[in-house]
Amino acid sequence: MATHRLTELPADALKMIATIAGPVHDVEMVSAGYNSEIAARLHLDNGTVFVKGLRQDHPRVWTQQREADINAFTQGLAPALRWEIRKGGWDLLGFEDLGGRHADYSPGSPDLELVLQAMRYLTSATPPSGVELKTMPQRMIAHVTDPADVRFFEGSTLLHTDWKPDNVLIVDGQARLVDWAWASSGAAWIDPALWVIWLIASGHSAADAESLAALHPAWDITPVRHIDAFACAQQRLWESIARADRPDEWTHKLHAATQAWVEHRG
Repeated sequence: MATHRLTELPADALKMIATIAGPVHDVEMVSAGYNSEIAARLHLDNGTVFVKGLRQDHPRVWTQQREADINAFTQGLAPALRWEIRKGGWDLLGFEDLGGRHADYSPGSPDLELVLQAMRYLTSATPPSGVELKTMPQRMIAHVTDPADVRFFEGSTLLHTDWKPDNVLIVDGQARLVDWAWASSGAAWIDPALWVIWLIASGHSAADAESLAALHPAWDITPVRHIDAFACAQQRLWESIARADRPDEWTHKLHAATQAWVEHRG
């Protein structure tokens, strides 16, 4: 799942960035996140910019284009895209540097309401036409018990889907969302359902995690069977990831969280 993170910004990439953004006075490499080889905060003449990038021959370089294409449709939640560079073997994106801090998902955290506000706001967005997005039925087809169950996940809502706390920044009393590489289309209740897994992994009981998800307007109008099928699919997904070579600590936590969720739904 994870992409190897570089600990230094390659000189050739830095040179290309300077031609677009101007002189770079300082580079802070960022360790959080899994999808990029390059993640860095650059200090420029006119402030800072956050850069993420992959080599052009990386198997997931498509995620860079996904983020660039969707950025205009996620204003108010995602950081604004300032520039793109695709040459010299690198695919680089320069974003508004939001600052802030990572969200705290622990029980009782005031950030939980801010995350819910962001989810409610996202519900009003629809997948942009002309941008290639996978649907949740497509993403879950290999993990459902009954292939017919994927119809439960159909919908026209734009979904973020990657609710790792590192992807939620608390900025001026608002939750902002970064890393839209896995944006998809599907039923509106799916983002809060995916959040349930992260909440359990962050110390909530399955019952308490679902109580928070139920504050999302789409939750209570969703048939129980649909959420049951999704919980089981997520358990099978994380089980397969946990069996991969050298899974990290969060993988084990999420696998255990999905098991606890399925057991709770019984």
